[in-house]
Amino acid sequence: MVADRSKKPKVSDKGENLDEIDGELVLSIEKLQEIQDELEKINEEASDKVLEIEQKYNEIRKPVYDKRNDIINAIPDFWLTAFLSHPALGDLLNEEDQKYLSSLEVEDFKDVKSGYSITFNFNANPYFEDTKLVKTYTFLEEGTTKVTATPIKWKEGKGIPNGVNHEKKGNKRAPTDVSFFSWFSDTEQKDDIDDIHDEVAELIKDDLWPNPLTYFNNEEPDEEEGDEDEADDEGKEDESDDDDDNQEDDDEGEEDAK
Repeated sequence: MVADRSKKPKVSDKGENLDEIDGELVLSIEKLQEIQDELEKINEEASDKVLEIEQKYNEIRKPVYDKRNDIINAIPDFWLTAFLSHPALGDLLNEEDQKYLSSLEVEDFKDVKSGYSITFNFNANPYFEDTKLVKTYTFLEEGTTKVTATPIKWKEGKGIPNGVNHEKKGNKRAPTDVSFFSWFSDTEQKDDIDDIHDEVAELIKDDLWPNPLTYFNNEEPDEEEGDEDEADDEGKEDESDDDDDNQEDDDEGEEDAK
């Protein structure tokens, strides 16, 4: 049987079908974009509401933080102990830094979207004149973060050569760990989105500052506690299995004796 070639679609018909499909696809994408724009608008409104609530509760927290500071001030080396006990921050302070850090404070700007500051208070020391050093993070509209810090007035012969040590000894540098002051003095503006996040500052602001007592008491994180509980449960299961095996062996021995 010979196929009826007259039933094949014409090339022009294929072109019309493709145009129709392309037109429907474009229309669907346009509608999808409208919905996506609507979702983005809702997300922006939600973010604004969250910030408004955060700002409201910052005002509520402030007198409580002040009350907390009054108690902390009566505890010797509270902030130093908490800082050193933090697993990600403790190594930032070398032995000399530890002698003089007395306290710290985090304060959000009145408009929380604008930024925050971290204040470090020091005891009188032989290295620099200042007793209060402030590092500030200002969030700019173009998505960059402006970082500023109190210029450190080093005493004669003191400083941080290449951010490593306090004391200059001619052209030689003592091989010490990276100092807290190398981080503090880093005020390079962050333009790249990957560089905007200062891990040290965020750990101080969002982890150490809200609950320093956890680190002062050197408490184990909840995750580890959960792991320990799980390990204990596994240990009990193993002991139970061993007891069952021993009981089976005893039963078999009694049967053999009979």
